[in-house]
Amino acid sequence: MSRFTRTALAGASALAALALITGCASGAGTPAASESDAAPQQGGTLTYLEPQTWTTLYPPSAGFYPNGGLVNNITDRLLYQNPETLELEPWIATDYTVNDDATEYTFDLRQGVTYSDGTPLTAANVVKNIDLYGKGDKDRALPVSEAINNYDHGEVVDDDTVVFHFTAPSPGFAQAVSTINSGLLSDATLDRASEGFGPGNATDIIGSGPFVISGEEIGTKTSVTARKDYDWAPASLKHQGAAYLDGVDYVVAAENSVRVGTVVAGQADIARNIPAPDEAQFAASGLSLYAAATNGVNNGLSFRFRDARLEDVRVRQAIIAGIDRQQIVDTLFTANYPLATGALAKTALGYVDTSEYYTYDPDKAAKLLDEAGWTLGSDGTRQKDGEKLSLTFNEALPQPRSKEVVTLIQEQLGKLGIEVSLFAGDMAAQTKASTDQSTIQVYHSMVGRADFDVLKSQYYSKNRNTLLNLNPADQTIGDPELDTLLLAIASEPTTEERQAASEAAQKYLAENAYILPIFEEPQVFGLTSKVHGFETESVGRPSFYSTWLVG
Repeated sequence: MSRFTRTALAGASALAALALITGCASGAGTPAASESDAAPQQGGTLTYLEPQTWTTLYPPSAGFYPNGGLVNNITDRLLYQNPETLELEPWIATDYTVNDDATEYTFDLRQGVTYSDGTPLTAANVVKNIDLYGKGDKDRALPVSEAINNYDHGEVVDDDTVVFHFTAPSPGFAQAVSTINSGLLSDATLDRASEGFGPGNATDIIGSGPFVISGEEIGTKTSVTARKDYDWAPASLKHQGAAYLDGVDYVVAAENSVRVGTVVAGQADIARNIPAPDEAQFAASGLSLYAAATNGVNNGLSFRFRDARLEDVRVRQAIIAGIDRQQIVDTLFTANYPLATGALAKTALGYVDTSEYYTYDPDKAAKLLDEAGWTLGSDGTRQKDGEKLSLTFNEALPQPRSKEVVTLIQEQLGKLGIEVSLFAGDMAAQTKASTDQSTIQVYHSMVGRADFDVLKSQYYSKNRNTLLNLNPADQTIGDPELDTLLLAIASEPTTEERQAASEAAQKYLAENAYILPIFEEPQVFGLTSKVHGFETESVGRPSFYSTWLVG
């Protein structure tokens, strides 16, 4: 039996069970407007509005949605993750096999695939891609992909066969090579240093995908043009051959009112990140919403427990009990933002319900703070040993309404005598501050990836390290047990063992009050009725291959 058949059967069983539990199907979301039965039309340039500009097109660093929205459309991957079922399907690899302990993967490659510069996608080129992503290159400032674990090396067997070897089990590798973080690039592109993937170099980034970057106005607009010779889409897609569109203009529109108003007025076709208060505008005739699940770590807070103010678990528990998550969701969001019931979204692989640890109880919160020795001062702020219980949260610029979320938390915790400040600043300032716990003690973020490994990506000390379990200053680990639990998710060879490892890590995070999940974060797009066939990949990045325009 082929690997794809086994994967499909396992995925179908898991998702069928999930549908029974949650009462809804997983997947990328459904447009509010009905699709036309008319035949797709060829041609036209779609205008797509992004709230922020892209920062790099190096695939392992392309998780930021403006980056991924481009990489997803200019690159192919070895495997395709169906966004409706989350099953892995053939793409550039026509089949693959894995040894029993998941330390060796063999891929059979499709022939006749070319890059947009005319060079062939060969077995040697595939190995060159994955060797770079699996090992990184410090001399060129190119990091290792957080999606690839325990990588050793790739091997060319023949013209259409490659084998990848690992130093320890790497059960998430098959899913990893279906993500934009493993987008395949030409040999010449792979030779570039980090800055060569940044703004000003877009047209030099060569992939084998259905679109090629044809123009760049730095910080303002990036244009892609359809490849007329593209003919190697995933076999499960109804559409084959070249993309329907002539091209797509990615236009930066930072102001919410501008982004929303431009689409509502019909002057643009699609906008990403429609704020919840503006969703009602898309109920009008000729407009619709598309809310795509991100299938990963929920939008929430990471408590930097190594900070002196947060090292007592009772303080972290008090903060959790003092935050009314339901009020946050009801006040700031819509039904597209379900209240989180655990670290992971219900549609995510490895999900377990830990909501019992996140109950709003301000009386309990006050009692815990008293027990921990934080007493109310004359100014209404709690103090201990002459220090105020004052905490700073970041403003998560990529996350919806982060400033408003923190402001509401500020009001809620203020009633308990906890002073909350918001660290403002642009993306560069936020990025710099994010690794300094003396600046940011509570970190607001999320991450989408439709694999068990997403939990490790977010919290492991050598990945995103949102808890700052690894102190960047002295490289010490605050909680080795947490790292051990997270590593198990990425190292256990079977699905059952990975599920168990994921559940254990989630319960540990909850029991130790390391995190507070707030809501399941979607990617919400606003569309005009001209747009048909719009889809997203498994974590909500736009896929324009099958999109077409009316008239």
